Amino acid sequence: MIQNFIYNTPTRVVFGQDTIGQVGKLAKEFGATKVLLHYGSERVQKNGLMEQVRQALDAEGIGHVELGGVVPNPRLSKVYEGIELARKENVDFLIAVGGGSVVDSLKAIGYGLANEGDVWDFYDFKRKPAACLPVGVILTIAAAGSEMSNSSVITKDEGGIKRGCNNEACRAKFAIMDPNLTMTLPEYQTMSGATDIMMHTLERYLSSGGHMELTDALAEGLLRTVMQNAKILLEDPSNYEARAEVMWASSLSHNGLTGCGTDGGDWACHRLEHELGGLYDVAHGAGLAAVWGTWARYVRSNDKQGRFYKLATRVLGVSAEGTEDEVVLRGIEAMENFFRSIHMPTSLRELGVDPTEEEYKVLAHKCALSTGNNLGSIRKLHEEDMETIYRAAR
Repeated sequence: MIQNFIYNTPTRVVFGQDTIGQVGKLAKEFGATKVLLHYGSERVQKNGLMEQVRQALDAEGIGHVELGGVVPNPRLSKVYEGIELARKENVDFLIAVGGGSVVDSLKAIGYGLANEGDVWDFYDFKRKPAACLPVGVILTIAAAGSEMSNSSVITKDEGGIKRGCNNEACRAKFAIMDPNLTMTLPEYQTMSGATDIMMHTLERYLSSGGHMELTDALAEGLLRTVMQNAKILLEDPSNYEARAEVMWASSLSHNGLTGCGTDGGDWACHRLEHELGGLYDVAHGAGLAAVWGTWARYVRSNDKQGRFYKLATRVLGVSAEGTEDEVVLRGIEAMENFFRSIHMPTSLRELGVDPTEEEYKVLAHKCALSTGNNLGSIRKLHEEDMETIYRAAR
C-alpha cells in the first residue's frame, strides 16, 4: 500500500557555472548581516574559492568570520568550536563551503546556536532541536545530499560514536551548485560520492512497504544516471556534463523525492556503516559499498515485494531467466561488480578494515544501541544479525 507522505523542499537551488558570485545577494535576501564561513581542507583557500565568497559578501556589506578544518566523519569538537566562535562574533547566518561533512558540521553548529544545552543531545536522541540558525551551502563535493536534506551526521570524538539527527529546521535556505567546483576531486572521493548518492536512493527503493510506480521510475533513472556518469568520470574527470549529472543526482537522492510513498526506507546499510565510520574513520561511500552485498544477501529472502528483482532487471540489466532467487543473486553480484568497476571496495578487508573478534561485537553492540536493537525494513535486524553481517562482510 502506498504510504502517506509530506514532501518538503524549501531549499533554493542555484545550479550551474559561475554562480558563486550570487552568494552575497542570496545571504542578504535571507537576512544575513554577519556570516560564519565553514570549510574543510585548504583546497578552497588555495583555488581561490574562498576569496570569491569573501568578495561577494563584501559587495553586499555582510561581515564574515571563518572556521576551517572539518574532516570526513565531522567531529563534535569542531562543532563546539564553531558554536563558540559564532556566539563570540554575533553571527546570524551560516554558510558551508564544501561537501557533506562541512554541511553536516554547519547544521550542528546551527542547532547549538539556536537551542539551549549540549548540541550532542540531539544526536544522542535525548531531545529534538526546536530551531536552527539559517544555513546556506556552496557545494564542492557531490555525495551526501546534505545541501537539500534534513539530516546531519556527527562523530563524537570520545569513543568514535557516529550519530545522525534529522530535523526540518536544518534545511538549507539556498544551495549554490557549480559542477566545476568538483573537477579537482581525487578519483576515490568522486567514486565514493557516487556510491553514497546511489545508496541514498537504494535505502528507499529496497524497502518493504509502500511503493509508487512514478517514485520507482525516478529512483531507477537516478541510479542508472549515476552509474553511467561515474564510469564517464573514471575516464574523463573533467567532463562537465557528467559532473553536473552526478551533482544534481546528489541532491535529488536525499531530499525525499525517491522515498515518496514508501515506508521510509530500510537504512540498515547506513547504520551499519556509521559504526564503521565512527570506529575506523573510513570514507562513508566506500564503507557503504563494503557492506551492501553482504547485507543484501542476508535480507533478500524476506523481500516479499520483489524489490531486489526489480533492481536487478530494471536497473542492472540482469536477464529474467531462471528462478526469482537466481535473478536476485545475479543482481546483487552485478551491483558489486559495478562497485568494483569504479574502484570501490566490496568487503571490509578491501576497505582496509580487519576487525578483531572483540571489535565485531563492539560494532554490533553500538549499532544495536543506536537503533533500539530493531533495524531495517525488508528484514528486522537485531544485534546478533548485525554481528553476523559484519563478520560475513570481512
